[in-house]
Amino acid sequence: MTAVESRPAGVVLTPSPGGHRPFGARVKAFVALTKPRIIELLLITTVPVMFLAEQGVPDLWLVLVTCVGGYLSAGGANALNMYIDRDIDALMDRTSQRPLVTGMVSPREGLAFGLALAVISTLWFGLLVNWLSAALALGALLFYVVLYTMVLKRRTSQNIVWGGIAGCMPVFIGWSAVTNSLSWAAVILFLVMFFWTPPHYWPLSMKVREDYARVGVPMLPVVASNQTVARQIVLYSWVMVGVSLLLTPLGYTGWFYTAVALVAGGWWLWEAHGLQSRAKSGATGGKLKEMRLFHWSITYVSLLFVAVAVDPFLR
Repeated sequence: MTAVESRPAGVVLTPSPGGHRPFGARVKAFVALTKPRIIELLLITTVPVMFLAEQGVPDLWLVLVTCVGGYLSAGGANALNMYIDRDIDALMDRTSQRPLVTGMVSPREGLAFGLALAVISTLWFGLLVNWLSAALALGALLFYVVLYTMVLKRRTSQNIVWGGIAGCMPVFIGWSAVTNSLSWAAVILFLVMFFWTPPHYWPLSMKVREDYARVGVPMLPVVASNQTVARQIVLYSWVMVGVSLLLTPLGYTGWFYTAVALVAGGWWLWEAHGLQSRAKSGATGGKLKEMRLFHWSITYVSLLFVAVAVDPFLR
């Protein structure tokens, strides 16, 4: 994500005050602090909910300012997360090239950048969208930075379960941006994301178990067997699919959303049970194929929320 030399994990490069840090590489580094690829997924859940709340096409200016505000808020949370986790990031292979580890951005700069985005995003939402959305965005940021990163992540194997609440908040933000209120439809989609997060992230944690074990972060795959993790994945998956089907009987969606939720959910359950079967048989390494479910989980949530956006036009 940044233009730096390759190096062993755990070696922090700290440029001297007069060290050469090219402007272009610095810009890329600050963008990398916001974790753009994660934010893309958050916006995928924000915009379709705005269509559902409007029961049609929402004001496009409102969509734009909501997306910008969401990017700024989530980017601030991610930057502060990297500031707090820079010690363990330096020891993990998959995070060893992050800007605060390589020294392309100093810790003081990273902290100032994250705090600035937090303040700017809150004012942005309050002044250009509404103050309910501003409060929800700020709450999500604080939940992620304080409760997840500072409290839960290094203390409990349930970290991603409860910490994932922050990633569910874009659903509330999208709905409140249009209506300046919340509804049961938003609550249902919030719960879909809540039950989606653990079976989405645990397969990745299984893949990088050694990274987390090295730094003492008790992700579930670090402290439990593959069979236990897979069983939990299946349990959360069934609840997630069941919750996703509640929108239609409550009158919020029609046949199109239901069809997509059934097909995509059925395929998810097939993959989840497949992972459980491989874990039960003792498969490890490449034979476990845990990343199949991780990659499908991103496709699943994209399809489901596209269906949320399209469904109002087909009813």
